[in-house]
Parts: sequence; C-alpha cells; structure tokens
Amino acid sequence: MESKRQQKVGRQIQKDLGEIFQKDANHLTQGSFVTITAVRVTPDLGIARAYLSFLPDKNKQILLETIQDNTKFIRQKLADRVRHQLRIIPHLQFYIDDTAEYAAKMDLLFSNIVIPPADPEESQEASN
Repeated sequence: MESKRQQKVGRQIQKDLGEIFQKDANHLTQGSFVTITAVRVTPDLGIARAYLSFLPDKNKQILLETIQDNTKFIRQKLADRVRHQLRIIPHLQFYIDDTAEYAAKMDLLFSNIVIPPADPEESQEASN
C-alpha cells in the first residue's frame, strides 16, 4: 500500500514524464506516441518505476531499450522540472505496461466459455 506522499510524488513524476516524452525526448520514441500509464515510487522515494504504453504497438521492445539506454537524459530533464519539489531525484526504471493486452486476452477467454442452460427440473428442486 502506497502512502499519500508516494502517490503524490508518483502522479507528479507521471505528469512530468509525459511532458518530457512529448516535448524533450520525442526523438527517442521514433514517432510513436508514449503514454505513462502508472508510476510507482518506493517508500524512500529513491526509485520510480514507470509503466509505458506505446502506439502503434510495433517495436515496443526496441523502443523500451532505447528509452532505458537514455535514462540518464530523461532523469536530467525530470530533475530540471521537479528540483524545487523533491530533494532527491528518483532513479527511473521503465517497463512495458501490458494491461491492455492482458485485458484483451481475458475478454477472449471469457467470450469462448460455453455455459450450458440450466435444467428446469433442477432449478425447481432447488427452490423447494
């Protein structure tokens, strides 16, 4: 369970990272639209784990590797934005957010479930 401080710092980092990817680091994304879906911060505020979603979905792993290779640049841009709010700029870790893919997979599984109709005799016996 994250504390209110962790949640507040996470939301601020999420907002700032979104702006950084739109304005300052758009050369890293090779024309893809990057969405920061969530940021989880450790209790000591030393590490921020950012979950990224890419549109279009092609080459997600290559884009993630490019972003991870340029973490120092992104952290510096983040430091320029939050230096007056945070004493220590957290180290950034980037992950691919696969929530949408997981939800689509679960929807497909549920749609393929065949539920046989209830037997009328059994339902009358259960109600008695």
